[in-house]
Amino acid sequence: MRIALFEPEIAGNVGAVLRLGACLGVGVDLIEPLGFTWDDKRVRRAAMDYIDHVEVTRHASFAAFQAGLGQRRLVLFTTKASHSAYDFAFRADDVLLFGKESAGVPGEVAAACSEQIRLPIRAEVRSMNLAMAAGLALGEALRQTGSLPGQPSP
Repeated sequence: MRIALFEPEIAGNVGAVLRLGACLGVGVDLIEPLGFTWDDKRVRRAAMDYIDHVEVTRHASFAAFQAGLGQRRLVLFTTKASHSAYDFAFRADDVLLFGKESAGVPGEVAAACSEQIRLPIRAEVRSMNLAMAAGLALGEALRQTGSLPGQPSP
């Protein structure tokens, strides 16, 4: 399983997702352009020394990212979906895709995804923080597939 971030804009969010990936043993794909300079100290500060324990792959574009997916299923998390992540059957080789903080993903990227699901939230709020959403989604996906560190296989 992997996490993919489409054109992330906030270095601190990327750092937090890198730390999440390191802690749970999941690689992170960053689809450029990024909204910050990659050597930004905020990324390293948020990821701390965990950045050395996560596989990070940067892709020049969505097309370049897609070219490396192979047969893996691309699962988009979006507030526009109606199907809940908690009613969805994850696979161990899924790639969980999250859009940029300000705008999500464009229609052509959404259309290229195998599945579109959402994390349920209260109607009076718009969306969740990117890193928080990635943590909830990845935790559920790994739990379902028996892939949490130290978890027995289902």
